[in-house]
Amino acid sequence: MKALITRKLGMTSTISEDGGVAAVTLLSVPENVITQIKNLENDGYTAIQLGCFESKNVAKPQAGHMKSAGVNAKVMREIRVDEVDDLKIGDKLDADLFDSGEVVSVSGVSKGKGFAGTIKRHNFHRQRKTHGGKGNTRKPGSIGSMYPQKIFKGKKMSGQMGAVNVTTKNLKVALVDKENSVIGVFGAVPGPRKSIVILKGAK
Repeated sequence: MKALITRKLGMTSTISEDGGVAAVTLLSVPENVITQIKNLENDGYTAIQLGCFESKNVAKPQAGHMKSAGVNAKVMREIRVDEVDDLKIGDKLDADLFDSGEVVSVSGVSKGKGFAGTIKRHNFHRQRKTHGGKGNTRKPGSIGSMYPQKIFKGKKMSGQMGAVNVTTKNLKVALVDKENSVIGVFGAVPGPRKSIVILKGAK
């Protein structure tokens, strides 16, 4: 499976030959270096570990771990793959790993919205403001019967909204700029600008 660690730059739009406008998210691709390869015999599963964004301030255990790859990466991610193929530690992956028109999935941490009520978080309807509303306009109301004296996990209530891992599947690569190390993807991608995003080839 193809995979890259990227950084979200922002959104723009492209105009096709027939005049159609499509939204495109631009992803900056730093030099990805393979820092570790896991296999079935030693680890019980197959995966590659990628590192990027060279940094001087890396803890000694991490620096020792990446010594064989010859990098001091600030960001590291592990990606499960079906086959390792001919990959080896120290190999570098760039934007040319993907081609225009290829189907991909994108994973990132969604924007954090803080503590939110049920209307914003779960699209609840508000109650009437007049004719006996009693002022409980945005309150969720009853959450069920007394038995079994607990709230079931997953109950739709107020709470933390956003800041969770989100994967958007079946997006198409709009453009690949090898010179500037930028990949464009049709549609929206989870996370704010400058956030770390994992770009994977569709299974």
